[in-house]
Amino acid sequence: MNFHLGRLIDHVQLVVSDLAASKRFYRAVLQSLGRDLTGEGDGYFFADELFVSETEGGPISHVHLAFQAPDRETVQRFHAAAIAAGGRNNGAPGERHYHPGYYAAFVLDPDGNNIEAVDHGPLQRSTASVVVTPGE
Repeated sequence: MNFHLGRLIDHVQLVVSDLAASKRFYRAVLQSLGRDLTGEGDGYFFADELFVSETEGGPISHVHLAFQAPDRETVQRFHAAAIAAGGRNNGAPGERHYHPGYYAAFVLDPDGNNIEAVDHGPLQRSTASVVVTPGE
């Protein structure tokens, strides 16, 4: 099994109150970004660096999580898919003041986490992802 990793964060865990609702939401969001769930088990699912588990009576997460999008059209698809999958609008697709070309949309997931998709405008990547294969 291979894992595709980003730049700084090894993984992010969201603790949610309703795993089925979150799975519907994140599957739709990920598919709008050209991705899907990487795996799942009893009480959790994951996609690359994102790990989502259901609370066992403890607190739920309250975070801002931003997904990278390759273009503005993907940001727009993300927003529409997230709303259709039970998210609440927290900022329609549009340019933001963070830097020139920053185009993003924000949606609250079923537990109120602020989920964003962002296109940073024209840029060059040294690689699409880093592939890590665990040793045996």
